[in-house]
Amino acid sequence: MVRPKKIVVIGGVAGGMSAATRLRRLDETAHILVLERSGYVSYANCGLPYHLSETIEKRSLLILQNPITLGARFNLDVRVRHEVLSIDRQSKTVTIYDRVWKVTYVEKYDYLVLSPGAKATMPEGPDAKWILAMRTVEDMDKAIAWLYPNPEHAVILGGGFIGLELAENLIKRGMKVTLIHRGKQLLSYLDPELAIAVAQRVRASGVDLRLESSITSFTRNSVTLADGEVISTDVIFSALGVKPEVHLAEEAGLKIGHNGGIWVDNEQRTSDPNIFAVGDAAEKIDAISGDERLATLAGLANRHGHSVANAIAGARTVPATPTLGTSILSFDGLVAATVGWSEKALRAAGRPVRVIHTHPADHAAYYPGAQTMRFKLMVDPETDLILGAQAVGGHGVDKRIDVISTAIFAGITASDLAQLELAYDPQHGSAKDPINMLGYVNRNIAEGLTKVIEWHELDSALDSGAVLVDVRTEGEYKYGHIEGSLSFPIDVLREHIRELSGQKVVVYCQVGQRGHTAARILAQEGIDVVNLNGGYLTWKAGMASKGDQK
Repeated sequence: MVRPKKIVVIGGVAGGMSAATRLRRLDETAHILVLERSGYVSYANCGLPYHLSETIEKRSLLILQNPITLGARFNLDVRVRHEVLSIDRQSKTVTIYDRVWKVTYVEKYDYLVLSPGAKATMPEGPDAKWILAMRTVEDMDKAIAWLYPNPEHAVILGGGFIGLELAENLIKRGMKVTLIHRGKQLLSYLDPELAIAVAQRVRASGVDLRLESSITSFTRNSVTLADGEVISTDVIFSALGVKPEVHLAEEAGLKIGHNGGIWVDNEQRTSDPNIFAVGDAAEKIDAISGDERLATLAGLANRHGHSVANAIAGARTVPATPTLGTSILSFDGLVAATVGWSEKALRAAGRPVRVIHTHPADHAAYYPGAQTMRFKLMVDPETDLILGAQAVGGHGVDKRIDVISTAIFAGITASDLAQLELAYDPQHGSAKDPINMLGYVNRNIAEGLTKVIEWHELDSALDSGAVLVDVRTEGEYKYGHIEGSLSFPIDVLREHIRELSGQKVVVYCQVGQRGHTAARILAQEGIDVVNLNGGYLTWKAGMASKGDQK
């Protein structure tokens, strides 16, 4: 008689629980033990900030499963408040501390799955105990307790996902919020000309946003900034990011990757063939570069949990999915989404990149309620493959980023986006969907039909003697234009050919489309012309981002 396999899973959220439940579906005989340090398993940690404002009204909606339901449905041995103290790889045992009964005991394993997650980065100091995080259910419960009776003011440290989600929900509670961020812009994964829209919306919501700022000290009711300013507050939240929980792996002698996470192969197997790692603690493979990286994405953790279960059960294995870092955030109705690499990251890595800027409406402009989005596509100029995309706007941002993510995964080129058949009626799209338009614009540039210049390259072009021509209407020009530009509306541009002959010319319109037409007119007259990519709106956003140092 063959002894059933024993699998011990450390960590009962996302990747760990996906591995455990998938294993049960593949092997009814295995003994599957899940050990969770906190008091909760299988909870929606991405939804925790939204309970602060009661946008998610019931706390119970965030607790998806518990040890009893998991035991009944999946025959899992789930033990909460059980902390693994050490791993002995030679004896294949783990030492566990029962935090309820305060006893220590040992369990053997055939296979071990590490899913310890990541811990919140917290300021250090004698008063650090007063600073709140938002990582676990216990963190949320502690915050809820501190927010009654209703305090007036909160300070948030960090302007990433969690920081902005906290700010939005505390504003909804009627609190005043000061958000302190060390970087020049919010959401570092965005390029500055898109991130500026988020900063503007954050400030418009009433948040006192302090960029390029940091604290030097704090007390329970105040923070002191690097410039000496003291801000009084009722509560302080840390949203400074997370660090992978790797101490168990390190102490067991497992290989740690270049980015500080647990090294794994394409089956999520660590340097010990009997130990796997998934989730925020494990390093991932970047889908664009092929290099190792960290990525804290719940969907990715779940997929990698499936990969682990397949490997342990001997099912058909599919290499663990590389990550594109596909992410989305909403703040006060403004949606910011990204996939793949940003332009600044590509240029910093020395990679050639072709950039496409568009400003499409989410559906047919003549149908009520159309909302404009800012879209940016990064393309490999040699292969025409898509390297990344970003979008900021309202309705429709999510589905367009998902289409781009699918296109990258499938190896669809940027030019092929023009050929995609996407759902259309006036309420939901356009006959030329924003995705199709990205393909058309890219194809024009790739085929040499038009040449473009980026907003951050304009000053250099003008310094070298180029003439700047605004081809919008006279009314648009009077409302706002780039200093030093000539106003030659496109409908009369042909009348000014002689004035522009023999000169290098940069044309621009509001978003780039009329500029493309103008560039084609001038190019066919033998004039050396480039179009300002994304037009006046992109240039204006870029210049605003350079000046947004508050």
